[in-house]
Amino acid sequence: MNLIEHLKDRIFQPLTQQEFESLALALFEEQYQNVSPYRQYCDFLGKNPTAVSVLSEVPFLPISLFKNHKILHRDYSAQTQFISSGTTSSEPSTHWIPDLDFYARCFSTGFQRVYGSIDQYVILALLPSYLERSGSSLVHMAQSLIEQSGHPKSGFYLNELGALHKLMHELSDKGEKILLLGVSYALIDLAEYGDWQLNPETIIMETGGMKGKRSEWTKSALHKKLKEAFGLDQIHSEYGMTELMSQAYATKDGLFHPPEWMRITTRDPEDPMTTIQGRTGGLNIIDLANLYSCAFIATQDLGLIHDSGGFTLMGRFDHSDLRGCNLLLEV
Repeated sequence: MNLIEHLKDRIFQPLTQQEFESLALALFEEQYQNVSPYRQYCDFLGKNPTAVSVLSEVPFLPISLFKNHKILHRDYSAQTQFISSGTTSSEPSTHWIPDLDFYARCFSTGFQRVYGSIDQYVILALLPSYLERSGSSLVHMAQSLIEQSGHPKSGFYLNELGALHKLMHELSDKGEKILLLGVSYALIDLAEYGDWQLNPETIIMETGGMKGKRSEWTKSALHKKLKEAFGLDQIHSEYGMTELMSQAYATKDGLFHPPEWMRITTRDPEDPMTTIQGRTGGLNIIDLANLYSCAFIATQDLGLIHDSGGFTLMGRFDHSDLRGCNLLLEV
């Protein structure tokens, strides 16, 4: 059995820190040898498996390279591709996916380790910007969760705020467990639709992003608005992206916890090669589920790592803040 096939099962089993680092280093060598754009980036930095002996020395691939490079293991062909939402002024990222069943295992396992069995929920999805285009990994995940819930009222609701308002109250009155997954601006629109009296166990989960429909809000301001409008103590959050196979969830106070096969570190905003602790920095993600592309991703998000291993989002780099990575990419 090759390394990729071995890891497809191993990453979901309990991992000590030492085991995680050993698997990550093995995956680094595999991807250095077989993912050409990643190898070129590592070579530019003078990093290769011979020169790298500890996990902290592994290079993180700038996420922007998914926009103009095919980040795919040479021994695999893509079954499908996921495309980021982007804007009219930005080029979208593409993540080539050879195994949709494995992707489903990743998001289903990650979800159930936080929320329990999927079939206990009515899964409602309010994702208008994503539904209006093709290639969304979030829509693919939501569709699968809807199907796994098995409830006849689970489904997508596009521009049907009145129907959704009525349905959620009917379900709540019957004691059904509701999980509503929505893009931020659509949740605000729904919150402002009318008065709400929901079961306190109702879960409202925002996926972030105003998608140009509203001015950007801070996470704390968004959650405050939604908690007050829906009458709930907490608003949950999902953190995922086109370029990753895994998601992290925040169930309380905006503190995200990644699954066991995922690790988050922060880099110095002024020096992308330097790892920092205890202050806000750029998020670097190791996602061992990214078997077929690159498991080591330098995102454009800013965050703060907590002692628990969880993290909070603090915003995003603007173009000037990205100058360190951009200089590397321009060489």
